Amino acid sequence: MIESIFGTAAAGESALTLGHALLTLGVAIGLGLLISLTYMRTQPAYSPSFTLTMIVLPTIVAIIILLIGSNIARAFSLAGAFSIIRFRSAPGDAKDISYVLFSMAAGLACGVGAFGYAVLFTIVLCALMLVLKAVKFGASRPAMKTLKVTIPESLGYEEAFAEVFRLHQVGYELKRVRTTELGSLYEVMYSVQMGPQTNQKEFLDALRVRNGNLDITLTMSPVVQEY
Repeated sequence: MIESIFGTAAAGESALTLGHALLTLGVAIGLGLLISLTYMRTQPAYSPSFTLTMIVLPTIVAIIILLIGSNIARAFSLAGAFSIIRFRSAPGDAKDISYVLFSMAAGLACGVGAFGYAVLFTIVLCALMLVLKAVKFGASRPAMKTLKVTIPESLGYEEAFAEVFRLHQVGYELKRVRTTELGSLYEVMYSVQMGPQTNQKEFLDALRVRNGNLDITLTMSPVVQEY
């Protein structure tokens, strides 16, 4: 039974039956719907037209495979017809492209009659997409910023702002210290990492209170070494 479920349709010039065609279309539509729902769950902002395409695309590919069968002449004719088609819009990002290929693969498996494998591979890949989304795989970290603070010579620069960093949940690393204004002031440079919960204005105001309202510079670009 398992071999019959996961086996492909017999190759050859066998006539296409109505029952087989309806079964193929039904499975392709169901898999397209599953892929579309997975895409909607894993993509924060999506286009409604693209979600509809995910449902229709496996069915279209399955129909093409059914019509071609094992006829080589039809295959070359179809390749020539598709070569003149130009898509008016490209997928938004690499994830959209992967879903397009995913849908086409599901339709191809349905078209050749491998319904068991089509269902199995679709379920596995949809589960993989959901797991990767849940663990936030590949999510970018918050960018490092450069913070320059001028402090009076009476204020110890090593732990001068440790409490402020801790209260505002800012990661930091001391990069450089130099004297300025003939040694009466220190300029301290940090590499800082702010989370989404950090209020930059409140953070800078807390630093101003601590350093006596002297100069503070927060650069949004990563730290650049200066010599």
